[in-house]
Amino acid sequence: MTFSFNRNIIRWIIIISSFIIISLILWNTYTFFQNFKAEERSKMKTWSMALIDIGTIKANDEVNEVTGHVITETIISTPVLVIDNNGELSTSRNIDESLLSSPIEVQKLVDKFKGENTRIEVNMGTTSKQFIYYGNSPLLNKLKYYPLALLLIILLFGAVVYFFYRSSKIAEQNKLWTGMAKETAHQIGTPLSSLVGWAEILKTEAVNPEYILEIEKDIDRLQTITERFSKIGSVPTLKNLDIVEVTKSSYEYLKSRSSKLINFEIVIPDREIPINLNEELYSWTIENLVKNAIDAMRGKGDLKLELTQLENQVFINISDTGKGIPKSSFTKIFEPGYTTKKRGWGLGLSLAKRIVEDYHNGKIKVLTSEIGNGTTIQILLRQV
Repeated sequence: MTFSFNRNIIRWIIIISSFIIISLILWNTYTFFQNFKAEERSKMKTWSMALIDIGTIKANDEVNEVTGHVITETIISTPVLVIDNNGELSTSRNIDESLLSSPIEVQKLVDKFKGENTRIEVNMGTTSKQFIYYGNSPLLNKLKYYPLALLLIILLFGAVVYFFYRSSKIAEQNKLWTGMAKETAHQIGTPLSSLVGWAEILKTEAVNPEYILEIEKDIDRLQTITERFSKIGSVPTLKNLDIVEVTKSSYEYLKSRSSKLINFEIVIPDREIPINLNEELYSWTIENLVKNAIDAMRGKGDLKLELTQLENQVFINISDTGKGIPKSSFTKIFEPGYTTKKRGWGLGLSLAKRIVEDYHNGKIKVLTSEIGNGTTIQILLRQV
């Protein structure tokens, strides 16, 4: 409890510290941007004073060296428009001539520069004035997007950290579930061995053999379940088996122990189809799909399993007449934890998907479904 509490405190300290650091970086960037903008305005005012000097120089006088330097070197990249009293363009700097082809184009630039910076008014004499409109320099425009780029980098970094943390947590949970599954298999093993012994004793007593046969079937089923749980987290061994017989055996077992209100139907070839299978895990998949179909029909309806072969591909279709699945949930139903039942962990179909696709290199999907009319789920396996 203390360890968990301390870990949460550390996590919040890291989050708050990161937020403070990000805020300081953004504030520093904003301050730098404003200072740079103020420096550009200062240069523009210096340039406007140089214009005044030029305007007061007589025609036969020469521009002094300082004024000439200010005119040519003060604004190297800042776009500038100088407009006279009559609204006519007097001069321009650092602007493409194609953008000054007409008064309308000039006015568009003036409106744009008004939105970026406050104009500078230059008194050229008692009645003459000029107005300097200037935009942001290319460097200043690039600096505007720097905070956005910084935020994007921070968000990406945060996303990487989040997914790393989430993956670590999921891996930890998977280890826990694997350990619990193996421990469950171990715990089942002890009473199962005892049941096998009691079944042998019952054979020596005057007990109906049919009862003993059914008990032995259930014992075999428990042994199969134990095998399944013991294999979770391990790479299963595949054997070349007749998928027709394995499918029929699993289906018939569930049929004999399900509601009599369900009409079970199975359509399978009358020949062997050898395929690489892990019998326990494949039977588990059939069991999960059949039980889901029964739940969807609420214990009453038609359930059909059809196994067909096309060249080197084997298709197993399990169809029911249940409530159906919305098209938007065709892929969601195979996600861990997804369930529409009041009771259930939402693991059956996700386990089926893992068994079929990860262990048997096959495919499983919702083939068809219609709300109120039922669903068909298809398994595709390939012969080696």
